[in-house]
Amino acid sequence: MHSMITQTAALATLLILIFPTLTTLKPDPLNPKWNLTHVKSAVMTACMASAIPLMSFINNGVEATIMHIHLFSISNFNINLSFIFDQYSLTFTPIALFVTWSILEFAHWYMNTDPLINRFFKYLLIFLISMVTLVTANNMFQLFIGWEGVGIMSFLLIGWWSARSDANTSALQAIIYNRIGDIGLILAIAWLAMNMSTWELPQMFTQLKTPSIIPLLGLILAAAGKSAQFGLHPWLPAAMEGPTPVSALLHSSTMVVAGIFLLIRLFPLMEKSPLALTICLCLGAMTTLFTAICATTQNDIKKIIAFSTSSQLGLMMVSIGLNLPQLAFLHISTHAFFKALLFLCSGSIIHSLANEQDLRLMGNIKKTMPVTSSCLTIGTLALMGLPFLAGFYSKDMIIETMNISYMNTWALLLTIIATMLTAVYSLRIIFHVQMGQPRTKTLTPTNENSPALLNSMVRLTLGSIFAGMVLSMMTLPTKTPVLTMPAESKLLALMVTMTGLAIALEIAKQTSLALPHKLTLPNLFSNQLGFFNMFHRSLPILPLKLGQTTHLHDITWLEKTGPQGLAHKILAPVKKTAAQKGLIKAYLTMFIMTLTTTVSMTMLAHF
Repeated sequence: MHSMITQTAALATLLILIFPTLTTLKPDPLNPKWNLTHVKSAVMTACMASAIPLMSFINNGVEATIMHIHLFSISNFNINLSFIFDQYSLTFTPIALFVTWSILEFAHWYMNTDPLINRFFKYLLIFLISMVTLVTANNMFQLFIGWEGVGIMSFLLIGWWSARSDANTSALQAIIYNRIGDIGLILAIAWLAMNMSTWELPQMFTQLKTPSIIPLLGLILAAAGKSAQFGLHPWLPAAMEGPTPVSALLHSSTMVVAGIFLLIRLFPLMEKSPLALTICLCLGAMTTLFTAICATTQNDIKKIIAFSTSSQLGLMMVSIGLNLPQLAFLHISTHAFFKALLFLCSGSIIHSLANEQDLRLMGNIKKTMPVTSSCLTIGTLALMGLPFLAGFYSKDMIIETMNISYMNTWALLLTIIATMLTAVYSLRIIFHVQMGQPRTKTLTPTNENSPALLNSMVRLTLGSIFAGMVLSMMTLPTKTPVLTMPAESKLLALMVTMTGLAIALEIAKQTSLALPHKLTLPNLFSNQLGFFNMFHRSLPILPLKLGQTTHLHDITWLEKTGPQGLAHKILAPVKKTAAQKGLIKAYLTMFIMTLTTTVSMTMLAHF
């Protein structure tokens, strides 16, 4: 009975989401209000419908429901349409829909003057459908469709303002980095097809007792590309060229968490390989520290929040390396609320300050935009992991678990430093945006009275406050938790965050009145490597300099001292010795004048 309710409600959710996309197929032009009447309403209804199977799961503990529709067979290889409704998909789908509902309401206010707003909403909806497809997929074929769906929609949405070259470059950058990740996923899928003769997840998990490292490396590469891990991270800050609603949806509950979700979904393969888990742990620790360092020196408010996303994704990767995918999933779920909220607040500020994104040109927002600044403060505190806000329940737990587990001390140290830096760049946002004197241009049209803006921000703020508590209460641990530990181990994350906060506040106070200083080497390292200039600039320098040298050689020896030089040297003596100068008009004039004079004199002599 419960499984039937779960299946019906989950399928109804998918059909409700798909319906608005079908209405766009008719040739008539869409109603200007289509984005509200169809898309926003569909997502809101689907969010409420998806809560039914979640309630059934919480109350009755329905472990997993699998719905199976056979499509076709190739020899003994079956391709099926197969949905899985377990703890991960039933919890994540309502969260993704709730966050998207708020983002769509915000987008209606933010993109109000865009002539193609209906198309924009359609792209956002297809983006969401692709993510729900990926989350509910029970085989690699379906998962790959969702995976590629979020990839191609991110390309279209990041490059939405296609008249700007930066937006086009960023969209291209995102798709190229994701292609690298896709190589890993295709490698893993191909290996599984050759060695297992099935793409169904439960069959793979039962057959594969000791998996080869090849498909696992492929999966880690796929996750690193999609979830912007160290080495493949530059596309994430570059994606900020897209509209703010795109950034919010991309970073909270869709695209970037797809890589981590892939590893969570296929974790029964990963947990059998200590090497794969160690790679995840070290990669996650490097990512979380490196991107936190980059975030401390950025001045663009959206790029700081983008780097903070990458840092939190590193933390999720660390928890997978710790053999705790449930903690990674809990952090994905809580992170969705406060990250979407931070982007919505930044969008509200940017819109009100005449598209100004530089932190240094903001200030004293708390007076002119009180609701936005309150929401921004709660979002940044949740990101820091302040006790009893959403981020605390997952972030604190990950660091606690690291602290008491037998693991790589290097990874633990990097993660602790990154946690301190999280407090630093979070305070930097609050300090520069809300405190001090207004540094904005005069007469900026500050306005936050739109219900679409306020409702969406307040809704996500409530999520950022209560989501962590609700999710941690309803999620049963699969492994026995440690019930006793030393007080310093329990409070380590909080102490580190408070230390970072105190240091950052002191530095901010001391430097806010100082004169602009010359950039130091560490600052340049952090600021420049934000776009990984080792690859993007240093590598092309060698061929460019070589080209410059060969070009100089070409000009010097093959032109200046060769044919051109010879011609130039011979020209001077030729000019001195030649009777003819090439002045045709002068010669003709002299010839005609001489001829006329001669003829005239001859005729006069006859007379």
